[in-house]
Amino acid sequence: MLRVSVTEAEGQLADLIRRAEAGDEVVLTEQGRAVARLSPMAVSPGRASRRALIAAVRASAAARATDGPGAARSQDFLYGGDGLPA
Repeated sequence: MLRVSVTEAEGQLADLIRRAEAGDEVVLTEQGRAVARLSPMAVSPGRASRRALIAAVRASAAARATDGPGAARSQDFLYGGDGLPA
């Protein structure tokens, strides 16, 4: 981890950003205390990876799904024998 004062960082920001991109963590300080951190961004998944994840979630949901009552029987759960909401 590299510690650099904000004043020093102003003159070498491009270099500090390159170091962060390369995986280094850069901590910016003011009067000796840490105030900010430059660190590499997490790589976002690509389109193929997202599609594979969505397919896995759908397959998992389909495997757990159970056939419930049809729409014609839904009123049995919504209304009591007297025809009023249950």
